[in-house]
Amino acid sequence: MTITVDQPIQQKPLSFDDFLDRYGGDNRYELIDGEVFDLEPTGSHEEVAALITTKICVQIETAELPWFVLQRGLLRPENTGMTAFRPDVAVIDRTQLTKEIYWAEQSILTLGSSIKFVAEVVSSNWQNDYSRKVEDYAVLGIPEYWIADHAGLGGTRHIGKPKQPTLSICTLVNGEYEIQQLRGNQSIVSSTFPGLQLTAEQVLKAGR
Repeated sequence: MTITVDQPIQQKPLSFDDFLDRYGGDNRYELIDGEVFDLEPTGSHEEVAALITTKICVQIETAELPWFVLQRGLLRPENTGMTAFRPDVAVIDRTQLTKEIYWAEQSILTLGSSIKFVAEVVSSNWQNDYSRKVEDYAVLGIPEYWIADHAGLGGTRHIGKPKQPTLSICTLVNGEYEIQQLRGNQSIVSSTFPGLQLTAEQVLKAGR
């Protein structure tokens, strides 16, 4: 059987409310500019996300931060009416949740101030991770964004030529992301988790 991963479902554009009515209970889907995407992740995709989650949870606990990791909750930027991202990994500041209008009923976030870190594990529709989400996560003010391209799927302008597995660390500086590309045994330097001891290879090979 052939599985189509991270592909748009062709239909008329949906509003956020319509998306919630139809797909809100299924964490396989996200909405971008009214278009629904089926994220249906592969096993290796989930293993990479799980490793990132595990390592970050240790850092949160060690530093005794009032944060937790939310997997596949919805992020609906306030300034967009037809978009709801579903990050593979998101670190949430518990102290900010009283400002979130949906949180008491659903795992939906609207404010960048609630989110300290996001990670996306790249699948077939890599354009969203490298372009649209880079822009929107920066506008939201999310301090750090990882793009874990464990299969080297991204375009050559993002990961170079020849294409190879790449971890892009996006750090917010003056409202824009500065992007560092890491491969092999290069060490990750995280502004959000300075105690993290992890290499790009450990992340990218988690699913192999």
